[in-house]
Amino acid sequence: MTNLNRRYAVTMPGAIGGHAPPVVVVVHATDVVGPGGGLVWEDEAGDLRVEITGEVATVLGEPEDGQHPCLHAVPLP
Repeated sequence: MTNLNRRYAVTMPGAIGGHAPPVVVVVHATDVVGPGGGLVWEDEAGDLRVEITGEVATVLGEPEDGQHPCLHAVPLP
């Protein structure tokens, strides 16, 4: 599978009820294939691992408390 985008911006919503602004995390492609057959993307620290389909980033592994399992992803140049 070839993907021309090598980076995505993934929007992480603020804590529920915390009125915190969303945080944008940049993820990079890895050579790993996820359970849905797409590439796995991760942040520099490896804390966030997602599989991206269209503009939806599905969190892989156990989401942290309050973390949404599906997030918005935008390709970066």
